[in-house]
Amino acid sequence: MKRENGYNVAIVGATGAVGHELLKVMAERKFPVNDLKLLATERSKGKVIEYCGKPYKVEVTTPDSFENVDIVLFAGGSISKTLAPEAVKRGAVCIDNSSAFRYDPEVPLVVPEVNPEDVHWHKGIIANPNCSTIQMVVALKPLHDAFGLKRVVVSTYQAVSGAGKEAIDELDAQMKAIAQGEEPVSEVFPYQIASNLIPHIDVFLDNDYTKEEMKMTWETQKMLHNENIGISATTVRVPVFRSHSEAVSIETEKPITSESAREVFAKAPGIILVDNPAEKKYPMPLYTSDTDEVYVGRIRKDISTENGLCFWVVADQLRKGAATNAVQIAQLLVSEGLI
Repeated sequence: MKRENGYNVAIVGATGAVGHELLKVMAERKFPVNDLKLLATERSKGKVIEYCGKPYKVEVTTPDSFENVDIVLFAGGSISKTLAPEAVKRGAVCIDNSSAFRYDPEVPLVVPEVNPEDVHWHKGIIANPNCSTIQMVVALKPLHDAFGLKRVVVSTYQAVSGAGKEAIDELDAQMKAIAQGEEPVSEVFPYQIASNLIPHIDVFLDNDYTKEEMKMTWETQKMLHNENIGISATTVRVPVFRSHSEAVSIETEKPITSESAREVFAKAPGIILVDNPAEKKYPMPLYTSDTDEVYVGRIRKDISTENGLCFWVVADQLRKGAATNAVQIAQLLVSEGLI
């Protein structure tokens, strides 16, 4: 319910990397906030965080924290499985960054540029997709509308920040250790990540895909409302601090060319086209960090199949892959009068 000066908003996990980005994005987008609650664990109790020039003290998250709250943004983690229903009972709408509700048929999974209509059937909880899925599906949606997707093969190059602050610190420490001739220490990842890459994100499932890889299949099919699209992913952790990259190959129902794809991408919401091989212009993590768009380049005909296309996608997974998408969902709820 909108108050006189906006909405009462709570952020669960406010002290983490995504929590900080949520606050930053809300301020940048001037989201109408009447009152703000910053929630976390006992360890962060009492910490002071500034938002729009005003200090807020972090509180411990309990079911009662959601009294008189309109919108709850969960920054991630398993706690949302327990606490989101408690927030809904108290009248709040929850936007959840964890995987807890993504595959629940009663919960919409939403990227505003892709399936904004799905917010209309929410029952109090809306799921934010996995970061690697978000940037891919923003690029896939306009192609699917124009040419019809049959098959998608994707390989990801995922930054360490996708695994949290500890992973960022580990890469930084390992790089310094190597520079000083010391032995790197690995605690967050199963192997050294500096000067290396690890083709393993999340747990392995019975089909030998990782859960991260299957997320890209399940979530894409759900958001495109088509379980017949074949999707195969290989997800890889690389020694980059921020922004995920993806090499995507697709096969379409209708004939597709690089030129027709570029025209579609150029008009699509949320996409910035960077595609000039002659001048070595293509998206890279270094230049996409701290931005909200999905960058697409290296567009070319897939010479291995008739109706095929290959392209390269890069986006900041803490922004568009998490915080920005969640705030966009909140903005969509407001604009559609659904809260």
